[in-house]
Amino acid sequence: MREIVFDTETTGFDPKGGHRLVEIGCIEMIHRVPTGQVFHAYFDPERDMPAEAEAVHGLSIAFLTGKPKFVEHAADLITFLGDAPLVAHNAAFDFGFLNAELAACGMQAVSLDRMVDTIAIARRKHPGAKLSLDALCSRYGIDRSHRTRHGALLDAELLAQLYVELMGGRQIGLELAADAPAVGATAGDAPALGQGTPSATRPFRPARPHRPSDAELARHGEFMAGFADPLWTRG
Repeated sequence: MREIVFDTETTGFDPKGGHRLVEIGCIEMIHRVPTGQVFHAYFDPERDMPAEAEAVHGLSIAFLTGKPKFVEHAADLITFLGDAPLVAHNAAFDFGFLNAELAACGMQAVSLDRMVDTIAIARRKHPGAKLSLDALCSRYGIDRSHRTRHGALLDAELLAQLYVELMGGRQIGLELAADAPAVGATAGDAPALGQGTPSATRPFRPARPHRPSDAELARHGEFMAGFADPLWTRG
């Protein structure tokens, strides 16, 4: 299963108030394993950058001026996203900005049916707990020591690790049988539940005796006799 984990940075909180998307970072995952394929871009917002927003992500207008406009990368972004589910932290925020930018380009919005919100998943798993990306990374032992400021690609990388943990951890896909069917094998190729690997492929191992021998019992008796006034003999 292909999924895209993504994050955005913006000039503010609400695209309806004229705020714009200035960075997007996307991580491709197949069966919840990062493939190494990413999409990352900065955008010139064609407006000012409020000081409070710059304090969060560190992206100044001086840095963003001259970067491509969103419309210049929109087609490539949509191609990268494909029809995969889109995973984000507080996903409604990121979807809101992404769809506002697509609408400004005259392009079709990304369906909210594709939204996977890790905050909603975390809230179900940890009711009452802190749900920020930092807090959840700390809970799951995900190293974020290199994160001094928000950044779309860095946050997407952290979120990809967190998403795996929220969905069951690194044991996803773990094969307990050494001869488990290879990826791509059909259900008919695998042994039936409870059968395991066919016995013809396994060496026969006779049952091991577990009853101690007379010699072992004698040695044990000598050993126990060496205890002076043991607790287990007291009435």
